[in-house]
Amino acid sequence: QVQLVESGGGSVQAGGSLRLSCAASRYIYSSYCMGWFRQAPGKEREGVAFIAGDGSTGYVESVKGRFTISRDNAKNILYLQMNSVKPEDSAMYYCAGRSNRWCVIQWVDYAYWGQGTQVTVSS
Repeated sequence: QVQLVESGGGSVQAGGSLRLSCAASRYIYSSYCMGWFRQAPGKEREGVAFIAGDGSTGYVESVKGRFTISRDNAKNILYLQMNSVKPEDSAMYYCAGRSNRWCVIQWVDYAYWGQGTQVTVSS
């Protein structure tokens, strides 16, 4: 069973930056799709950023140009660099993985999940 552990969340002012990390308890094949999702109170869980097995990336429109997803396959760590954050970015952020090289937006298609890390952006 793969366990994912997120870290790096916290409180930040609007316009600031945060870097989230997600460490896997054991090897996750570099060919797996990995993603970051977020969920704010009363809202649906939404996909934020994805990195496919071939290294290609995708982002939800609201974070394009501000967030960057990356992975260090040697260390088995997934990252999300968040720049120019906005109050609407406040949410619990989760990393997730699926045993398929291609990514999909629907969170139900991801088998591996972390416990989440809270991000709060103040105006």
